[in-house]
Amino acid sequence: MKKKIILACLVGLASTSCQENFLSLTPETSLSSATFFKTRTDFEQAVNATYVPLRTIYNDRAWKLGELHSDNTYYARNILFGAVDNTENIADFAVPTANGVTANDNVLQQWRQDYLIISRANQILALIDGVEFDAAIKANLKGQAQFLRAFAYFELARYFGSVPLHLEPVPNRDQAALPLSTVEEVYAQIEKDAKDAVANLLPKSTQEAGRATSGAARTLLANLYIHKKQWAEAETVLKQVIDSGEYSLMPSYEDAFSGTSSNKNNAESVFEIQYMEGASGFQGNLIYQIIPTPITSAELVAITGTSNPQGLSGENNNIPTPDIIEAYEPGDVRKDASIGYITLSQSLRDNKVYPYIKKYAKKHSQHNNTGQNLPAYRYAEVLLFMAEALNEQNKPAQAATYLNMVRTRAKLPATTATSQVAMRQAIYQERRVELAFENKRWFDLVRTDRVQEVISAYGKRVKANPKAYYFPDGAVPPENAFTVLDKYYGLPAVESALSPYF
Repeated sequence: MKKKIILACLVGLASTSCQENFLSLTPETSLSSATFFKTRTDFEQAVNATYVPLRTIYNDRAWKLGELHSDNTYYARNILFGAVDNTENIADFAVPTANGVTANDNVLQQWRQDYLIISRANQILALIDGVEFDAAIKANLKGQAQFLRAFAYFELARYFGSVPLHLEPVPNRDQAALPLSTVEEVYAQIEKDAKDAVANLLPKSTQEAGRATSGAARTLLANLYIHKKQWAEAETVLKQVIDSGEYSLMPSYEDAFSGTSSNKNNAESVFEIQYMEGASGFQGNLIYQIIPTPITSAELVAITGTSNPQGLSGENNNIPTPDIIEAYEPGDVRKDASIGYITLSQSLRDNKVYPYIKKYAKKHSQHNNTGQNLPAYRYAEVLLFMAEALNEQNKPAQAATYLNMVRTRAKLPATTATSQVAMRQAIYQERRVELAFENKRWFDLVRTDRVQEVISAYGKRVKANPKAYYFPDGAVPPENAFTVLDKYYGLPAVESALSPYF
C-alpha cells in the first residue's frame, strides 16, 4: 500500500472543539478553503484525509455497535476491574435511552467520525469543479468523495434512522444544526452518491490500491438496495460486479484477510480499511481491544508474536459466544480460521479457556501496534448478496449457485435447500458464519426484522447460564440486560444539546 493513501491532510477545516457542534467547519488553523483548495495536490490530500476516520471507526467502534451488539460476541467479565458501562450496555442491549437520545459515548464517537467523513467530502465536492486540472483525475477524486459520503450516511442511517442530511460545507456554528431528514431522504442521497461514484471511479485493476473503486461503489449501492428490499435492482448491480472479472474468492478462507504487512487488498477485497504498523500514526490495535483478559505476556505472545509482549488486565469484549461457535457446521474450515482458544491463568472463572477472534490475530512486531487491514466488503459477501437478491425474487435454484460458491471454499457440501423459505434460512446462516466478526450481524438482524426473535432468545440463554457466557461464579448480567431491543440507537445526547431539532 502506498503511504500517500493513508496520509492525513493537515487541513483544519473539519476540526472541532468539544464545545462546538461537531459539524462546525470554522478553520482553527491558518489553512482554510480560501487558501488551501487551489491545486490538484490540495484535493488529493483532502481526499486522503476523508478516508482517515474509517481507521478509527473500524478499530474502535464498528465492532462494538455492529458485532458486540448481537448474539455473535459478548464480553469477558472481570469483576475485579469493575464495569465498563458504555461498552457493556451495548453488549447487554441496555443502552440508556430517553426521548430518543443516549449519552453512550460509543454512539457519540461513531456519529462524530461519520460526520467528519461527510464534512470533509462536502468540502471537496463543493469546490473541486472550480479548480482546473486533469479531468480524469478530478473525476476519480470526486468519485472517492462521493463514495465515502455515501458510505458514512449509510452507516448513520442504519444505526440511527433519521439524521441531519448535510450536503454543503458548514461555514459557521449557527448553520451547523439541521432538522432530521427522513430515512427515505437519506437513502435517496446515498443512492445518488453511490451511482455518481460508480460513474466517476476506476475499476480495481486500474485504481491505486486501497482506494474506493467502481466495484466498491456498486457493492455499496447493492447493499442499500438489499436493505430496502429492492431485489431486482440489487441483482442488476451485483451482476455487474460479478461479471467485471475484477474479483475472486481467495483459495483459502484464511487468506481472505490481510496480514499486518502482506496480503492487503487481495483478489477478494472489494473495500478494506487501511492500516500500517509502526510509528507513523496509521496503525491499529484491534486485537488488543478484543483479546480476552487478564492475559499474561507469555500467554499473549503466543497470539501476537511480538518481541515486547506486555500483559493486559481490565475487561475485554467481542468474545465469540457459544451461539456463534455452535453455528458452524461440522467440517467448516472457517471455524478454525475465525476462532482460536487461549487459557488465561489469571482468570477468576473455573473454566479458564476462552475463545478469541483468530482472524484478526495476525503476527506482528510491536506490542499494541498492528498493520492488518480490516474488511468492509469482500467478494464473498457480493456472492451472498446475489444469492439473497435472487432468492427473494423466488429463484432459489439460481440463488444456490452463488451460495454454493461460498460453501465450496469452506469445504462444505452444496446446500440442500430448494424452496424459497429454506433457501432464505440457508443464506442467513451462511452470512452469519462467513461474515462473522466483520460487523454485519446487527445490520442483518435489523434489516430482516429478526431483532426481537433472535436477541430475546439469546438474552434468555445468557441470563439462564451466565457461566457459559464468561461470567465468573456469582457474577450475573445486570437487571436491565436485554431490555432495550430498539431497531435504532438513540441519537447522541451531546449533539442533541447543540441542536433544536432532536
